[in-house]
Order: sequence, then C-alpha cells, then structure tokens
Amino acid sequence: MTFALPDDLAEWLAGSADGIDLGRIPATDLLPRLAQAGLARIGVPPALGGSGGTVMDAVRAVAAVAQESLAAAFVLWGHRCFVEFLARTPNHVLRDRLLPDLLAGRVAGASGLSNVMKFLAGLEPLQMTVHPEGEALVVDGALPWVTNLRGQGFVVAAAADPADGGPAMIVALAHDDPGVHRSADLALMGMRSSDTASLRIEGVRIGRDRIIAANAPEWLPGVRPTFIAVQCGMAIGLARRSLAEAGGAGGAGRGVLAAPIAALGARLDKIVASLKAGLDSGGFVARPAALFELRIALSEIVFEAVALELQAGGGRCYLDGPGTGFARRWREAAFVPIITPSTVQLRTILDAAGKAA
Repeated sequence: MTFALPDDLAEWLAGSADGIDLGRIPATDLLPRLAQAGLARIGVPPALGGSGGTVMDAVRAVAAVAQESLAAAFVLWGHRCFVEFLARTPNHVLRDRLLPDLLAGRVAGASGLSNVMKFLAGLEPLQMTVHPEGEALVVDGALPWVTNLRGQGFVVAAAADPADGGPAMIVALAHDDPGVHRSADLALMGMRSSDTASLRIEGVRIGRDRIIAANAPEWLPGVRPTFIAVQCGMAIGLARRSLAEAGGAGGAGRGVLAAPIAALGARLDKIVASLKAGLDSGGFVARPAALFELRIALSEIVFEAVALELQAGGGRCYLDGPGTGFARRWREAAFVPIITPSTVQLRTILDAAGKAA
C-alpha cells in the first residue's frame, strides 16, 4: 500500500523539485507546506496532536514525497525524527511545550543525532560535552552536518557527554539560545533548499527541562528503528520514481528492459514488506542488524533503478531540458548511501559483529 500526497502538495513539489534541489526555491517555503498537509502528524498518537497510524505510515509519507523531491523528503525525515524524539521522551513538559509548533511546522525540528548513532556503534566519539553549573547545564561542541536548521526558528536534538561522568544525554537546543551559531548553508551538489548547515555550540546554558533523554545509550535503541526506517522511505520513493520513469519510456529496443525493471520492482516490494514486518513486530529494537541490511539493500536498489531509467531514456537523459529530472535523480541517488548512518558505516558495524560472532 502506498501513500497519496494531497493533490496541491504533489503538484507544487513536482513543479518545484528542481528549484528545491538547486536552492532556487526558498527553504522557508518547504517545511510549512509539508506540515500543512499533515505529514508531520502521521504515525504520531492523536493524544499528542498527531493523526495516528504507525511508523510505517510515516515511511510511506516520506516515500511519496521522495518520488517528487528527495530534498523535500530529507527535510520531512529530519523533522519527523525530532517529533518522534519528543513523542518518546519521558520529559512531558518539554514535549507538551514544543510539539504543537513542530506539528504545525511553525518551528523546524532538526535531528542532530548522527554523531551519537555512530558513537553507539563505536565508530566515533561524541562531539558535544555538557557540564553542570548550578541548576543549569552548559553545552559545548559542534554538529558538522544538520538538516532543517530553518532560519525562522529551529530546535535541534544533540547528544552530549557529561564532563563529570555518567551516560551521554540528549538535549534540545534552540536557534535563539545564546552561543548557538549556525553556519551558512553547506555547499551541497544538490538538495540545496534543505537548510543543511553546521552548528557551533559555545557555552550554551540551558535548564534541565531541556533534557530529552538522561541516558542516551538506554533510550536511543528504542528510537533508532524510526530514525533509520523513515530514512529508508527516501530511498523507497526515489527508486519507485526511477522505475516508473524507466517503465514509461518508449522507443526501439526498450522492451528488453521490461524484465529487469519488473524484477527490481519485485525486490523493492520484498524489502518494503520486510521493513513493515520488522517495525510491526518491534524486532528491529533487539536486532538492529536486520534493519541495517535493509537500508544497505535499498541504497543498492536506488542505483540500479536510476541506471535502468538512464538505459530506458537513452540520450534524452543527457540533454539539458528533457534530462533535467533524471539528472536530479542521479544526484539524489548519490546522496542516499552517505546519509548517516552511511552504508559504509553500516557495513563496518555488520562486519565487526560478524567477526565477533
């Protein structure tokens, strides 16, 4: 089962996808449109202001957006992850204060947890520290790559290592906290209207009411399946769009591609079914390796799908104008494997686990 975007949003994304990719469409336009369509509320309990449903429903929504624009889906993924963090935090005061503006798209939610996901896997140390100062917490460090840092207002989740010992914690930092410095947008090859920048955190004082999770190693495995599964929606949507383009291409000799297009589509459907089964059962919490394997497989399928689109489209794909959409999807496909956790990082984790077994 797929998810259908509202007609007005689908039309706007289709007409704006290239502008969003190249930074010609203001990033400020993007999140409000996605939120107004209710996409940030999918999979969030109604009691918290959501529209209900499951994490898989959120995956389908991200996939539907990715069929039109991977940059827009990237923004939705980051925002929806932060919403999930609040939905799962034991800090209900923070949740109730922030969630209404996030669900409405008035404030952007940024998932700055790429570093801690790699930290949990033993791939790198935490890049943020926190120490108590009276009743306050003081945070220092850097986040080199964060999406959805909307200039009009954002809240970012960050993991910090306590200077006085103990487990890492997850805190919420706001755009207007003194000491939070946003860089200019990163000079990406595409995906430009995604408010992707770096953050420098210098002596930021926050109250303990900003703690999302006091014990990150215990809390994060519960949200990691959503973090990665919703991310998988980006690859699913892009692969579906390229396969649809490949299947719709006409011309002499193109019939020979029908069988590989169908076979790749069947492989994609099988992975989506496995993703749903793992989310429904909760199995990815105890066995994240199964989810990592699906994420790697989806990255491979994306490259095969855009390659089939190129073969089906032929020279038209290499012409400026007719090939504009394909050229964007080719760049988008190159982005899929490097989203944290990257496929190299995931393969490293799986390889280490295999050697330890």
